Amino acid sequence: MSWVEAASLRELTRRRRKLVEVGGQQVALFLIEGTVYALRDVCVHKQRQLSNGTILHGRVICPGHQWSFDPVTGQAEGQTECQPTYAVLVEGDVIYVDPRPRVSKVSAVPAPAVAVSGEGSV
Repeated sequence: MSWVEAASLRELTRRRRKLVEVGGQQVALFLIEGTVYALRDVCVHKQRQLSNGTILHGRVICPGHQWSFDPVTGQAEGQTECQPTYAVLVEGDVIYVDPRPRVSKVSAVPAPAVAVSGEGSV
């Protein structure tokens, strides 16, 4: 991974969220229960800034329509959309972010069971 220095842990401690630029993208850093997470700042739903949102019950809440995102996967609760996330490394007081976004393929709606026919089927 190609790590980019994004912020200091001290900067993130007070408000628990901070907007930074990584690889030309606006990235929102969040400090949740002692762990730093990075999500693309622009919400996939209504293009609001997640860095202006809140943290509630370990989830990132968008200020636009209160969509709730898992900070690990970027999955929006009850939705099929995923917010891109970024790998984070903390060394001492320095927060590094990998500039390549990760997009989860998790679906909020479980796939229906499919019957498979062929050899061995009953």
